[in-house]
Amino acid sequence: MSFQLLRLQPDPTVLAPWATRHRLLSPDGDYGYALHALLSETFGELAPKPFHYLGGRQGLLAYTSADLEMLRLNASLAPPDVARALGLDNLDARAFPSAWQKGQRLGFEVRVRPVVRSKDGREMDAFLHAVEGAVDAGQIAGNGSSAQRTAIYADWLAKQFDVDGAARIAEAHLDSFRLTRVLRKAGSGDNGRRKTTNNAGPDVVFKGQLLVGDPPGFNRLLARGIGRHRAFGFGMLLLRPAGSC
Repeated sequence: MSFQLLRLQPDPTVLAPWATRHRLLSPDGDYGYALHALLSETFGELAPKPFHYLGGRQGLLAYTSADLEMLRLNASLAPPDVARALGLDNLDARAFPSAWQKGQRLGFEVRVRPVVRSKDGREMDAFLHAVEGAVDAGQIAGNGSSAQRTAIYADWLAKQFDVDGAARIAEAHLDSFRLTRVLRKAGSGDNGRRKTTNNAGPDVVFKGQLLVGDPPGFNRLLARGIGRHRAFGFGMLLLRPAGSC
């Protein structure tokens, strides 16, 4: 499997008004759905995911297996407001490594939404799901033992890494945690348009080091991303040399 690391430089002064005008900005200011919509409008079925928006200075990174020239051709057809919002004039990409060694140590960073499906099919915070039914579950959920929450999220992340024996965590720490509302659309309203919902849940960034398990499985993990909401800015596994800052 071969793919590329794509970089775009969205213009915050255009992105924010565009997202607001199209009602694609969550109450907490999350751009995930707006960027998803912009990427889909620009690249269609070739829209890259997972992606990670690092803000106005660092821009947007994404993995894609699509041909760079085809991406540039699609980008050239985008309307001016879309092109300015995404910074399509500065679209850039490079080949990303795919020849990993079993046991290879790499630094990583990943933004994830650690959720699981409850018995009734609802999407639920992995931490709340783990303490559900405990005698003091209400107190635990309210007080939030940060150590317990971190341990549960880290266990959730380890299970994601372990799919296909892709990788295992050598060490990891929870770099940031917050509860955010993200915009999603589902079903149809009376006017025939899809209903907009604001889904609250955990928004977590982990940093650490991993050990490659099965190299082909690791490539699939990179291309697929981690957890849910991968088309909306979550789940992209960013890599760096082990020991780097």
